[in-house]
Parts: sequence; C-alpha cells; structure tokens
Amino acid sequence: MVQDSDILARINDLIDEEHTLRRKLAEGDVSSEDENDRIVTLERALDQCWDLLRQRRARREFGEDPDEAGVRPIDEVETYGQ
Repeated sequence: MVQDSDILARINDLIDEEHTLRRKLAEGDVSSEDENDRIVTLERALDQCWDLLRQRRARREFGEDPDEAGVRPIDEVETYGQ
C-alpha cells in the first residue's frame, strides 16, 4: 500500500535527480540532448506523482478510500492543464 509520504519521497527524488542532471549539464558531464530527454521523462513522472497525490487527497477529503487512487497514463495527466 502506497502512502502519501512515499509519493512525496518519490517527488523529492525526482527533483533531486533533475537538479543533479542540470548540474552535470553545466559541468559538461552530459550532453544537452541527453539532459533534455531525461528532463522530459522526469517531468512526466513528476506530473503523475502530483496527480496521484491530488487524487488521494481528494478521495480522503470526500470520505473515500485514498488507496483506490491510481497512477493515470501520462497522456491523460498532461491533458488536465489544457
């Protein structure tokens, strides 16, 4: 069973990886193409994590089981802001 704290830890890990990647780019340890590719992947994973966390909080707020929330496909998550 996933807890909110697990999701938040994953979000922090992804953010840390993003910062490390940007530092490596600045230091010339990674190409901009590789950095861009990985950043896209990280941003998508972050979007999914935040979406899952919002789902869980909404379910809890309305008396529903937060464990029934699930990770949605990235194409579904990315269309919410549009």
